[in-house]
Amino acid sequence: MRVLLLSDIHGNLEALEACLGEASAYDLALNLGDIVGYGASPNEVIDRSRQLGKHFVRGNHDKACAGLMDVRGFNPIAAAAVVWTHHQLTPDNLKWLKALPLGPLSVDGLEGVQMVHGSPRDEDEYILVSEDAAESTANTRVPVTFFGHTHIQGGFRLEGNHEATMRPNYRSLQSKASWELKLEKSVNYLINPGSVGQPRDGDWRAGYAMFDSAKRTVTFYRVPYDLEKAQKRILEAKLPERLAARLAQGR
Repeated sequence: MRVLLLSDIHGNLEALEACLGEASAYDLALNLGDIVGYGASPNEVIDRSRQLGKHFVRGNHDKACAGLMDVRGFNPIAAAAVVWTHHQLTPDNLKWLKALPLGPLSVDGLEGVQMVHGSPRDEDEYILVSEDAAESTANTRVPVTFFGHTHIQGGFRLEGNHEATMRPNYRSLQSKASWELKLEKSVNYLINPGSVGQPRDGDWRAGYAMFDSAKRTVTFYRVPYDLEKAQKRILEAKLPERLAARLAQGR
């Protein structure tokens, strides 16, 4: 089975459409949360995401924009985007957003795989270093966890007491690119497909991944998109200018 992995779209329609336009054929799509927040196309992104399938976990921005989480824990710029997004959502999309499930979730037909937003033990936890990855998976026996939240493409390899961080190695930061990872048996992995709509690894391009369960490979992708159009939408919506500027920085 070929599985499209999407995470942290954050209301960036241009980035999402670029990823979908480049993605090869797949059997299933998994969405790891934070569909909205920051970007200026929340309804369009929700509508497009719902067309792709039914496998979702909620992210912290999804909860906040749906009114299920207090924005006082957000920085002022993020909080402003949450309030704006909440008021932009159609009644149907607001209802749908409120109903998104809490991870981790298993997926029918994908043995040994689970999907989360933050970590297996806490949907809002940031897994940034290998020690975090080891601690967060200490009580799970699922060998492959797909997660998001950090906006950093790559993941972690855990074998016994040994932990290693994995990051795709791309030659260019301009054109589309891919990097394949072969999953070994008897090794646990936490895999982050990267952020579609707001990468924070210094690479402005939209990120996603494809999992091939038969070949046991994960292929990471970076795709250029219409950055200026996405930025223009943010500015025209009178959202904080910083949200537009950071898209070009990949931060």
